[in-house]
Amino acid sequence: MGRLLTFVYGLFALSATARATVQIFSHFAQAPMAYLLSLLAGLIYIAATFGLATRRRTLALVCVSIELVGVLAVGAASYIWPDAFPDATVWSHFGQGYGYVPLVLPFLGLAYLLRHPTPTPAAQ
Repeated sequence: MGRLLTFVYGLFALSATARATVQIFSHFAQAPMAYLLSLLAGLIYIAATFGLATRRRTLALVCVSIELVGVLAVGAASYIWPDAFPDATVWSHFGQGYGYVPLVLPFLGLAYLLRHPTPTPAAQ
């Protein structure tokens, strides 16, 4: 389960960061907040992937927790203030553009991290 979760986080790290980078460099003025939020999401996915892959549990927990807060806050804000999001972000509408995976992923990540403590170096 840990490897699959790390793979999905890596996939989202790549896709969110690449998409945001293209959007920022091609038409930043169109929706700067949306594109910067997508870049932030991508950077959080990168850090979470690194934390999961290298068994840095605290880093992974912090990143996945920030991700959960982000997707809930941006998801709600995108419905409450739709004019503030003229273009979609990874987290807008609770990750609708990504099949709601951004909404489900932090719950799965937290469940995994809280149920599977990282072994200490001596136990490895």
